[in-house]
Amino acid sequence: MSVLIFVENWDGKFKKLSFELVSYGSKVAEMLNTEAVVLSIGNVEASELEKLGNFGAARIISAENATISGFDSQAYTAVIAGFAQQEGATVVVLSNNNNGKAIAPRLSVRLKAGLGSGVSKLPLSVDPFIVYKKVYSGNAFSNVVIKSDIKILTLAQNSFELIQSANNATVSKVAVEWPGDAVKTKVIEVQKQSGKILLTDADIVVSGGRGMKSPDNWNPIVELAELLGAATACSRPVSDEGWRPHEEHTGQTGKIIAPNLYFAIGISGATQHLAGVSSSKFIVAINTDKDAPIFSAAQYGIIGDASKVLPKLVEAVREVKGK
Repeated sequence: MSVLIFVENWDGKFKKLSFELVSYGSKVAEMLNTEAVVLSIGNVEASELEKLGNFGAARIISAENATISGFDSQAYTAVIAGFAQQEGATVVVLSNNNNGKAIAPRLSVRLKAGLGSGVSKLPLSVDPFIVYKKVYSGNAFSNVVIKSDIKILTLAQNSFELIQSANNATVSKVAVEWPGDAVKTKVIEVQKQSGKILLTDADIVVSGGRGMKSPDNWNPIVELAELLGAATACSRPVSDEGWRPHEEHTGQTGKIIAPNLYFAIGISGATQHLAGVSSSKFIVAINTDKDAPIFSAAQYGIIGDASKVLPKLVEAVREVKGK
C-alpha cells in the first residue's frame, strides 16, 4: 500500500510544481499511514532526483528508457499504471496541468479508479475518502466522495504550500520497456520560447485588457513586468484584436494560471476570464468602472484610468527596487 506521486521534469529539471505535488502526496500518505513513492519518467540526474526527498518522499523511482522522446499520454498512462499496480498504490497524485489532465482519465479507466480532478486541499476525510475542489470558476466549492479502492487526484497548481521534510529518500533508477505500440504521436520538431517567463511558471503576472485602449499603450505593462520579474498576459479580446500574441491569452479558452500575484489592468473581469485566473492568491485590479466584476474577485483594487495609474505604479516600483 502506498501513495504514488507522478512528477514531470523539464529537460531533466524539476520545477516548483513538482515539489508541490510531493509535499501534497506525502501529507496524504501520512493521513493513510503509508509511504509516499515518487515516480519520474525520463532521464534525470541523481542529484536532481534527490531534491524530491526534501519534501517528504520515502522512495523515488526514476523510470528510464533511451527511446523516450517527448510526452505521449497513452504511453505515460501505461507506465504509470504499471508502477501503481506494482507499488500497490491506493492513491495516485498528478498535476492538474495539461499533461495531468490528459493522463488522469486514461489512468482512471485502466485502474478502475475514481477521479478527483483539480483538488486544492488535503482530503477532508480518508474514511470515507472526501476531497475538496473549487467549482463554477471558483465561485463555489464541492466535497467529492470517492468510493473506489484506488483514487486518482490531480492537484491544482499553486494551491498547496511547499513543506520541507527530509526523509533520506532512497533513489532507484529502473529501466522500463517503453510501450512503443501505445505511442501514436511522433514529435518532428520542438520550438521553445526563450527570453520570456512562461505564464504557467510565473509567480507574478501582469495582464492587460481592452481598457489599455491601444497596443501602442502596452509599454508600461511590459515595463512593470520586467521590474517585477513577471510574465505578461492579456484578455481574449486583446489577443483577438492582434494587440498581443495568442499565447498570452488567459481565461477559460486560453491559459489557466494560478500565480501568487495577478495584475488585471483594464480588464472588466468577464466570467470566462475569471475562470482562468481565479486561483491566483492575490489579484490587483485597475479599472475605471467601479462596478466591474473584476473587483469582486480582487483583493486590492484601484478605480482609475490605467493610462494615469500605471505610470505612477511603475515609478513607485522603480523607487522601491532602486532602479
